[in-house]
Amino acid sequence: MVKIVPVDNPSDPRIAGFRDLNHAEKRRDHEGPDGVVIGEGSFVIDRMLDSYCPPTQFLGTDVGLDRLIAMPDYARIANNTVFYKASADVISECVGFHFNRHIFALAPRSTPRSVSDVLSHEPRTLVALEGLNDHANIGSIFRNAAALNVGGVLIGAGCADPLYRRSVRVSMGHVLRVPFAVCEGGPNDWQEQTFEQLHAAGYRILALTPAHDAQFLSNAADGDKVAFLVGAEGPGLRRKTMRLADARVQIPMQLGVDSLNVATSAAVAFYERIRN
Repeated sequence: MVKIVPVDNPSDPRIAGFRDLNHAEKRRDHEGPDGVVIGEGSFVIDRMLDSYCPPTQFLGTDVGLDRLIAMPDYARIANNTVFYKASADVISECVGFHFNRHIFALAPRSTPRSVSDVLSHEPRTLVALEGLNDHANIGSIFRNAAALNVGGVLIGAGCADPLYRRSVRVSMGHVLRVPFAVCEGGPNDWQEQTFEQLHAAGYRILALTPAHDAQFLSNAADGDKVAFLVGAEGPGLRRKTMRLADARVQIPMQLGVDSLNVATSAAVAFYERIRN
C-alpha cells in the first residue's frame, strides 16, 4: 500500500516537510493553503488514517513501518503515499530533537469547515472556544470532546490553531476526527453571527464561569441541544460573550479554589450532558 523509500541524509529535500519541527518559524504546520498537519506516534497516526486529513508522507524507522502496517486502517492509505525509512539518528537530526516515537506523518490541510457544516449534523452537544491561545488546552478539549460525545467544536476569536503540532499530539489525534469550524469575525463580533446560527438551529448557549451568582451546571445542562462556551484561563469569556449567552453556569467548588483548568471544566460540562 505504501511506497518505501530509504533515506540516509537528514538534509534530503524529500523529507523537508519534517525538518526543524522544534522551530515554529521554519516548519510547515501552519494555517493557510500550503500548511500541513504533522502527526507523531502510533496512536495519533492510527487516527489520522481514518480522518479528514489522511497522511501522504511518513517518516520513520523500521519499527515505525512495522507499526504502520499493523494499524487497523492501514488499508486506507492511498497508493501514492510514501514512507521515508531512516535511522533514529537521521530522523532526530532532521526534525531537530531526540526522536523516540518511531514514526511521523504529514498530511495536507483539508478545506476548513463552516459553522453551518458542523451544525448540519445536528449534534446534541457543542462547545465554542474564545481566546484559548494554549495549544495543549485546545488539544485536551478535543480529546475530552471525543471521549464524552461532543459532536463539534467552534473556534471563536483569539484561539490558537487547533491543527498545530502540539494540539494534534495532546488531542491524541482526535482534533482530526471531531468536526470543528473557525467562526468568522473578531473579538467584538464573532459572537453575533455564530450565536444567531446556534439559536436558529435550536441550541441553548451556556457560558461557563466561576462566578458565584451563576446557575449550577447540573441545573442547566439538560435540553435537546446545548452549546457550551469556554474562555481562556485568567480572563475567561468576554463580557459581550457572556451577555449574549442564554445562561451563565458554574461548577460548584470547595472554598479556596477559584477555578479549574479550562479543559477540565469543559470535561465536567460534557460529562454533565451525558448524565442528562
